[in-house]
Amino acid sequence: MNLIETLIGKLQAHPKRFVFTDGADPRVLQAARQIVTRKMGMPILLGDRSLIKDNAAKLGIAIKGMRIIEPARSSDIDSFCQDLKSMPKFQTLSESELRSKVTESPIFATLMLHRNQAEALISGATTRASSALRALFQIIGTQPGVKTASSLLLIDMEAKEVGIHGALFMGDCGVIPNPDSEQLADIAITTASLAFHITGARPKVAMLSYSTHGNARQQGIAKIQEATAIAKEKARKLDLHIDIDGDLQVDAALDRTTALIKNTGNSPVAGQANILIFPDLNSGNIASKMIHLLSGANKYGQIIMGLNSPAAEISRGATAHDILGAAAIVGCQAIDHRLLLGATIIRN
Repeated sequence: MNLIETLIGKLQAHPKRFVFTDGADPRVLQAARQIVTRKMGMPILLGDRSLIKDNAAKLGIAIKGMRIIEPARSSDIDSFCQDLKSMPKFQTLSESELRSKVTESPIFATLMLHRNQAEALISGATTRASSALRALFQIIGTQPGVKTASSLLLIDMEAKEVGIHGALFMGDCGVIPNPDSEQLADIAITTASLAFHITGARPKVAMLSYSTHGNARQQGIAKIQEATAIAKEKARKLDLHIDIDGDLQVDAALDRTTALIKNTGNSPVAGQANILIFPDLNSGNIASKMIHLLSGANKYGQIIMGLNSPAAEISRGATAHDILGAAAIVGCQAIDHRLLLGATIIRN
C-alpha cells in the first residue's frame, strides 16, 4: 500500500472538511467525488452554484455529500468582513472594499479556515499561486517559532527502497526563491515535522548541495553548512527526533554505496535520506518536475509548510488524482498525531 492510500485510510477513521477555492473545475469535482465515496470527509466547493452543478452533470458526478457555497451570497459575509477588518493588512479598507475582498474565493476559503469552518484548504487549480498564498500568509500566519512559510512536494516512487517506502519529501519547491540559512533551517524543520506527523517514520533530512561535506570557502556551501547547524540546534531545542546532515550531494543522500564511496562517515542520513532540502527554488522546482516527468512517479503538492492551518497550492496542471493526494496529505495534517498513531503507521 502506498502512502496516499495509507493516508486515505486514516481519514476514513477521522474525516475532515476540505474547502476548494476552484469548485467548478472538473478535476476538483472528480477529486471531491472520491473524497465523498471513500468517506474521507466533506468537500466544500466555492464558486457559482449553477456552474458547479452543470459541470458535475456533464461529468456524471453526483454532488450528494458535497457542500456548495457562493461567497457573494453567503450569510457569513458580515462576520468575515469583521474578521478581515481586525487584521493589520486590511484595516485601511472601506466597507465596500472589505466586502469585495471577502467574496474572492482565496480570501473566503482562508477565512473559513480561520473560523474553523473547514480543516484544510486546497487552491490553485485555475488561479496563480500568488493570490492564494497571499491570503494564507496575511490571514492564517505562521506557527509559533516559525518565521518562514515554505512548501513541499511529496514524490511517491515505485522504488520502495527509496525514502519512506517510496515516498520522498522535497522542499522548498514552490515559495522562496533564494532562502538564506535561517530560512533553510525553518524549511528543514517544518518539512521533517510534517513527514513525521503523517508517517511516524524518523525524518532523515539531507541538506542538498553540489558538494558532500565540502570546503566552506566555496560559494554556496557555507550557507548549506550553516543552515544544517541551525536546523540541528532548532531540533534539539524543540526536542524533535530528527537526523540532519549537510552539505550532501543528492546521490550521497539517497544511495548507500555512493555515500560510502564519498566518505560520509557515520552520517545517519547519507544513503538513506527521506527528506531532501534544496538550496534554492530553481534546483527544487527543476528536480521535482524532472523526477515526475522522467520516472512517472506521482507528485503531490505544493503543501504549504509552517502555517497555523493545513493548506495546499496545487499546480494548474494537476490531475484529479494529484488533487486527491494533496487533499489526503493536508487532511491528515489536521488530525491530532496521537489519533494518527492509532491508525496504520509506515516505518523505515
